[in-house]
Amino acid sequence: MTKPNDPSDISIRAARVIDFEAIAALMSQPGIRSGTLRQPFATPEQTRKWLENLSDDSTVIVAERAGRILGMAGLHRSKGRRHHSAALGISVDDNHRGEGIGKSLLTALIDAADNWLGISRIELTVFTDNGAAITLYRKVGFEMEGTHRAYALRNGELADVFAMARIRTSAARAP
Repeated sequence: MTKPNDPSDISIRAARVIDFEAIAALMSQPGIRSGTLRQPFATPEQTRKWLENLSDDSTVIVAERAGRILGMAGLHRSKGRRHHSAALGISVDDNHRGEGIGKSLLTALIDAADNWLGISRIELTVFTDNGAAITLYRKVGFEMEGTHRAYALRNGELADVFAMARIRTSAARAP
């Protein structure tokens, strides 16, 4: 029997277009919307179109438990001279935070970046008051690179974010 915060009952898989309703519901939760740049009142149809139009340079995965999507994360590769880098986004169900879902999603994407996609730099922004996410990012190797002040409108006020990145050390810099 697994404990409520045991991620061993979590399954990680590629997001599919048929997941659009579950992903739209997940991404519309107040905690997720507050921690991302997602607009309020996005429709399931908008989510379906987004999934249908993902670039081949995007890797989007979901975390499932008992057939229910509890988290989603993606790597979106840069182009041209920044082809070695990708932006990361991650969201976990408001009612299932602290259960290892975020770490499972991050671990899967880092493995894909390091071992399959040749991505050596993963970058993200995180609101400065999201202590749990910042702690998780640090645990898996992300480092602070700076602060973007007045970055995004959130709850009627401009909020700051930290810029963080993880650079694969074996590919960090040529001698």
